[in-house]
Amino acid sequence: MKCAAAYARQSVEKKNSVSISGQLDLCCRAAGEQELKIYQDAGYSGKNTERPDFQRLLKDIRADRISTLYVYRLDRFSRSVADFGQLWEILRKHHVEFVSVSENFDTSTPMGRAMLHIIMVFAQLERETTAERVRDNYYRRLSLGAWPGGPAPYGFTVGRARNGEGQVVPTLLPNEKADIVLRIYQMYGENGDVSLRSLAKTLMEEGTPGPGGKHWDNCSISRILHNPTYVMADEQVRLHYLGHGGNVVSPQEAFDGGHGLLLVGKNGGSGDNTVSVLNSVGLVPADLWLRCQEKLARNRQIGNTGRGTHSWLSGLMKCAKCGYSLNVAAQGDKRWLLCSGRYNRRCCDAVIGVKVAELEAGVEEEITKLLAECPDEAAEPVEDDGYAKRLEELERRADRLLDAFAENGDMSNACLHRALGRLEEERQALLEAQKREMGRKQVQRQKLAFSELSFCEKKMVAAQFVERIEAEGDSAEVRWRV
Repeated sequence: MKCAAAYARQSVEKKNSVSISGQLDLCCRAAGEQELKIYQDAGYSGKNTERPDFQRLLKDIRADRISTLYVYRLDRFSRSVADFGQLWEILRKHHVEFVSVSENFDTSTPMGRAMLHIIMVFAQLERETTAERVRDNYYRRLSLGAWPGGPAPYGFTVGRARNGEGQVVPTLLPNEKADIVLRIYQMYGENGDVSLRSLAKTLMEEGTPGPGGKHWDNCSISRILHNPTYVMADEQVRLHYLGHGGNVVSPQEAFDGGHGLLLVGKNGGSGDNTVSVLNSVGLVPADLWLRCQEKLARNRQIGNTGRGTHSWLSGLMKCAKCGYSLNVAAQGDKRWLLCSGRYNRRCCDAVIGVKVAELEAGVEEEITKLLAECPDEAAEPVEDDGYAKRLEELERRADRLLDAFAENGDMSNACLHRALGRLEEERQALLEAQKREMGRKQVQRQKLAFSELSFCEKKMVAAQFVERIEAEGDSAEVRWRV
């Protein structure tokens, strides 16, 4: 048997807003002597359609248990025109009348149905206008060099400062962790052998506090190294972003070698970003910051060739208990496995007793069998694997730099030559990597003798056959791609 229902919602309690009990009381008055089945959601936004009692209400409507639905106001039920359109179809399908108490209409009349749609359109317009004002305010702060909001990056605290127009605006102030940021850049940028992983491990072993009190890992180090907030931005940094197609909104004179940058949009060389100079000081000299960006880009483009590791299975081995990578440690002729979840993140207690040499021998035996079963035919034609696109992107970056130079007479030849020199170094590195990759793909399958391959070649072949190796205690399970 059908009955009338009332639904009330309040996301947060405010002084001038009607409480849930107040909404329900008004609905009961409008329903008169009808007995209402009550549905209410506290602490949920109207944009969230996964509200518990809201979903219970929809379930009862679909079960044809509701005849009329009372709400205090339309936006208590739905905040989106698209969402309400779907909800209204459900109500109509199950013959449920909709009554908005404060807006004085119900859908049992044509005028009520028309008013319903008109109100929803204006409510949507109001929300979009509010969102636009928020965006405009954000970019206004950005143009003034102020910190636009949100948590401060590691090494900074949000404070207040007076800008050039005499306004007091948010800014970033260095805190006690600022020296750690500079040290991270120095360790990574001044030592070619230091990787993100080894740097995180060093900081963990020293007990250095991580962002948000969390452990250091590759991702937290990478976020700090990519963040332009830390750079003391000069003309070379400006050219770096111009070369990547970035939208640099601050004037050239703002890049004074002392202030940090704010990047809105995607990081890296996609060009989908806006760059402006902040009113806060930078922590890292421009040449060191740029050196780190070059190293990060080189590692991202070329990848790990496997040099300097102790096993050609590195990168494929995981801890079966926590899922983190297994590192190979070595001393003399002895090699053993360490769980990075245990020694880097302190979140696992696994002890791996698998012998690396025996594991390699077993995997090598299986790969040799698989290679023997391969048909006696040449490999597929060599494909470029994206190197041509990367080289084209470098050419475009060089063209953008030259265009910027042509349009700006204040840019020095020395600055341009240094920027172009960096692009040429990246191009040569890509050409070398492309040459190695094409040579690898031109090898015919039937001629591969795995035992005769070099360390790097074994690593590449193993990656083609092995999906992952999970080790726990003294045993290991190999998951093959074939």
